[in-house]
Amino acid sequence: MSYTHLQGLIAAPFTPFHPSGELNLALIPSYYELLKQNGVTGAFICGSTGEGVSLTSKEKMQVAEAWANATNADPNFKVMTLLGGTCIAECKLLAKHAEQIGLYGVSFTAPSYFKPANATVLAEICAEIAAEVPDMPFYYYHIPVLTGANIPMYDLLMAIDGQIPNFAGIKYTHEDFMDFLSCMNLEQGRYDMLWGRDENMLSALVLGAKAAVGSTFNYLAPLYHKLIAAFEERDFVSAAQYQQRAIDFIRLLGKYGGIATGKAYMKLLGLTCGEFRLPVKNMTNEQFNSFEADVMSLGFTEFRSLPVAASKVNEGN
Repeated sequence: MSYTHLQGLIAAPFTPFHPSGELNLALIPSYYELLKQNGVTGAFICGSTGEGVSLTSKEKMQVAEAWANATNADPNFKVMTLLGGTCIAECKLLAKHAEQIGLYGVSFTAPSYFKPANATVLAEICAEIAAEVPDMPFYYYHIPVLTGANIPMYDLLMAIDGQIPNFAGIKYTHEDFMDFLSCMNLEQGRYDMLWGRDENMLSALVLGAKAAVGSTFNYLAPLYHKLIAAFEERDFVSAAQYQQRAIDFIRLLGKYGGIATGKAYMKLLGLTCGEFRLPVKNMTNEQFNSFEADVMSLGFTEFRSLPVAASKVNEGN
């Protein structure tokens, strides 16, 4: 099948929850509007940021349906869902569901319990799942820091070797620039390589990356637009300064406990997504006050994503 290489910023949305811990699907239309009005071109749902591993299959389907309902009238906004990686049979069911509701594409990551022995085995798994949805773009999600599947993606692409017609590319969340560039150059750029490390985005742009998937694009999209514009204007000094500012904001994730800090950023935009599910630790109210002070000291109001109208957000709360 033919597919178009994606462009621009693709957000990895947080899955919104009520205080009770149940899904808050009514918030997703406002979430989509926030991303759209800030120049984000798509969404990679139910991934690491979206707590896909903490959702049941039914919940993943409900989240996917909510995003489909919010975005299917917008062909320029591409939504793909992470199917998972532990149970291959479940991934197949979720892929068929994604096709039925009209999502753009699906993604799969390596099993993290029974790990694939090599690139050949991983390619076989990808082929089985991709065959369920032959008319949908299929992406592999490379994030070895979480899956433990330390397989070079160049090896995976060589193992696929044209055997998966709808294999579109890779969401590449790793720091191996040699491997990333080799994948980009394979078969004259056949595969769509989506960069997945926000803190290293400038380096990926230098190598020729055209699209990136990231959690910080949810709340700092204007900052990355400035970074990209400076790079395209060959103002590398400014581009590096914008990248450093992004790093400064990203460092606060580590300071305040990790991935759940992203939802605290969203709260500052007025889009309250609830808390992360266990085993992820959430910050206390006292920590949030300190976090807010740190964020504002970095000039958050200058670089933050433009919030949606308060009346629209309140409809989902």
